[in-house]
Amino acid sequence: MKIAYNFCLLVTLALTCTFLQGAESFNKGVVVSVSQPGSDAGLQILKSGGNAVDAAVATAFALAVTHPAAGNIGGGGFMVVHPPLGKGEPTVFEYREMAPKAAFETVFKKNDGMFTHKVSGVPGTVRGLALAHQRFGSKPWAQLLAPAIELAEKGFPVSKQLANSLNGLLSTSKEFEELQRVFKPTNGTNSWEPNNILVQKDLGNTLTKIAKFGPDEFYLGSTADLISNEMKMGTGLIGKDDLALYQARERKPIKLEYKGYSIYGSPPPSSGVITLGLMLNMIEPIDIKKMGRWSPETFHLLIETMRRAFCERAKHLGDQGFVDIPETLLNKEFAKNLAANINLQKATPSADLAKDFNISKESDNTTHFSIVDAQGMAVSNTYTLEQSYGSKVMVRGAGFLLNNEMLDFNWFPGETTKSGRVGTKPNLIAPSKKMLSSQTPVIVAKNGSPYLVTGSPGSRTIINTVFNIIINVIDFEMTAQEAVDAARLHHQWFPDKAYFEEANNAKYEVNMKKLRAMGHDISSRRQGDAHSILIDPKTKLLHPGLDHRIEGGLAGH
Repeated sequence: MKIAYNFCLLVTLALTCTFLQGAESFNKGVVVSVSQPGSDAGLQILKSGGNAVDAAVATAFALAVTHPAAGNIGGGGFMVVHPPLGKGEPTVFEYREMAPKAAFETVFKKNDGMFTHKVSGVPGTVRGLALAHQRFGSKPWAQLLAPAIELAEKGFPVSKQLANSLNGLLSTSKEFEELQRVFKPTNGTNSWEPNNILVQKDLGNTLTKIAKFGPDEFYLGSTADLISNEMKMGTGLIGKDDLALYQARERKPIKLEYKGYSIYGSPPPSSGVITLGLMLNMIEPIDIKKMGRWSPETFHLLIETMRRAFCERAKHLGDQGFVDIPETLLNKEFAKNLAANINLQKATPSADLAKDFNISKESDNTTHFSIVDAQGMAVSNTYTLEQSYGSKVMVRGAGFLLNNEMLDFNWFPGETTKSGRVGTKPNLIAPSKKMLSSQTPVIVAKNGSPYLVTGSPGSRTIINTVFNIIINVIDFEMTAQEAVDAARLHHQWFPDKAYFEEANNAKYEVNMKKLRAMGHDISSRRQGDAHSILIDPKTKLLHPGLDHRIEGGLAGH
């Protein structure tokens, strides 16, 4: 079968021998993402002389084509950039979705669905990538979109994972006519098979216009008209004025210090780094390496740490443009006092931490990629449509899906439940407010140079996935691949339940029994998709940690 995917063929020819030999390190650049064609797009830019930000823009647009469940131009996210040593300070590009001006605190009712026009926030991805390019890009904007345009217009062979994902989507979303039209199988059957070619002409046309006219095409031009028309047809909230007013922002990152390492990540509306910092501060005085990575004592300590940090997250965090966030949350003494209340012999019921809350009775899809170039510039990027395929609303004639990020606001003021619904004030809906996010793209630095680049999808599990990987690398001295492969642990305060990926594995049976005897409700489920890179401080070799929980794409040279 001939594949009109020229740049990927060139990259594949250049790299096949390296991959078959099982190379575990690179010295001129590496891209790790959920999609092989997405990673190849970034590598093409690196090989042409582009830097890590150039490659990130190319990868992000390519993933909008090859990983439609989460790659996006109809969503938003966060990018952390660490320049090479001596070339500037780390920075964050925040391009989180925003509530439309027509939104208000009680705009959603109990019977409102998760897959409607109404649940879409104003997309930020195109403005965010353009801002990062304006600040750091070295290649022409149009050149960075070229791989994505070719993938959309000429098509690419779908993987087994993508074929299964599209088949599941089409069978459960029959009411979304435009989605059905765009993703309809082209092989003469009713289902996708691996290596069938997915062509997306409308998306290719949209990307071509963005390449030619820049981000204003999406927010002020004909694409904005298509979004506005779609909103009117589906009684959505986004108007043309919302698109025109949207701005991505460059922000000073939050800097955490942990056991001699510096960790950089996004401030609110991301809750990730503050919550992560609170957890790291709680465990920092403890020699968890001596306790053992998989001991019941370590499990218990980590669960109790997560429980307390997520409670504080619910109390205090929201869009910093609307909410005063206590500086004490990252104070090590504050963390020490929280940790002092951990009972080392038994679990603390989450309700015991909720005395300031009115607990009511009851009546994912994000993706992350990491990039490092030959000069040592690192990029950690996480962006999202919220749930898998977002709102499932395909903008007619434009070929892309809109997010359902309005779900990330607290819909019902004052209604916090034991099942996990949060109704606290900081994250209530307001016009032009950005919803709280759990996205946690981070760059860990040692002596001023990037050391670990990581992040993950997974809603609230994101923060704990990153927490797991950081302690795996720093405290337990794992390689990048070992840290990514290791089973992950999660607790988010409410529901009062812990998850461990290998809870049903006989290898951990004794540990699980001990934890349940201590009062923990613990079960198993898959967690995250954390494509990471570790940079050796001495040799400067780049060691990828490719996550295979969904599927992984590694491209390096």
